[in-house]
Amino acid sequence: MLNEEVLQEVEKGSMLPLMEEFYTIQGEGYHKGTAAYFIRIGGCDVGCHWCDVKESWNAESHPPTEITSIVDNAAKYSDTIVVTGGEPLMWNMFPLTESLKEKGLQTHIETSGAYELTGIWDWICLSPKKNKLPTPAVHAAAHELKAIIYNKHDLIFAEEQAALVNEECILYLQPEWSVRDKVVPLIVDYVMKNPKWKVSLQTHKYLNIP
Repeated sequence: MLNEEVLQEVEKGSMLPLMEEFYTIQGEGYHKGTAAYFIRIGGCDVGCHWCDVKESWNAESHPPTEITSIVDNAAKYSDTIVVTGGEPLMWNMFPLTESLKEKGLQTHIETSGAYELTGIWDWICLSPKKNKLPTPAVHAAAHELKAIIYNKHDLIFAEEQAALVNEECILYLQPEWSVRDKVVPLIVDYVMKNPKWKVSLQTHKYLNIP
């Protein structure tokens, strides 16, 4: 059980439940192929059945960590920092991103958009989920919309979400990894008929890197 002082620091965003941090290649979306330092924050209640990091869901499993330590580690590796989860917007992202920006770093976030938008972001990747829909502020600010396609009905959901984002937002359809062989032909056919969309693949999994 965390003491009250630590809980207050987590509430303020000066400490965050850090699951892991690692330097790798961004595998998905607009910035695929770019070297980036990933900060994975614990805690998520969206509950996607196909989530490949379910161990991130319980924030209490991941120790509250001072953001000064997180930022110092990140700055050693890359100018591009990707904050992911879990669902990072469950926490106040302003202190973390302000500290990253003070070091001149690019701040990216991967989010379901289900919570209030906090933080200073150079790039917002919105990956909406049916279980808990994005807030209007995230729809308005998103730089890319990444719709995960598990079955044909997900294309309908993708179009519903595309109607809510800003006009400059780049639209991606990405196969859910476990059914990729089945849905890739579906996505390819859909994008060819609807070229406002682009195909996103989890290239890091094909390359066998984290």
